[in-house]
Amino acid sequence: QVRLVESGGGLVEVGGSLSLSCVASGLTFSLWSMAWFRQAPGKGREYVGAITQNGGTTSYADSVKGRFMISRGNAKNTLSLQMTNLKSDDTAVYYCAARSSYIDVLLARTTSAYNYWGQGTQVTVTS
Repeated sequence: QVRLVESGGGLVEVGGSLSLSCVASGLTFSLWSMAWFRQAPGKGREYVGAITQNGGTTSYADSVKGRFMISRGNAKNTLSLQMTNLKSDDTAVYYCAARSSYIDVLLARTTSAYNYWGQGTQVTVTS
């Protein structure tokens, strides 16, 4: 079974940094497109960033570009999200998402592009 497990969430002050991880199992990780999404209370799931199978191409939502960095370690089946200069609006549950195929940069921004999701990890940014 494909399983995605996020970790690394927590409480951080505005301007701080936090790194999230997603460990994947049950799939040939290097062949899967991966992404991070987030969902704030009362809001829909929002695109954060995506990365291609070999990690050669990344894309980000405008709201996080320049502050967040997505990466993958295929040898360890891990997806990471390095978050810096955190803002209150970054408060959300962050989800790891995957699909067993290439996803173009535009489709990658949509939740429908992915068919596997982790349970989420809470990030709370306070002032």
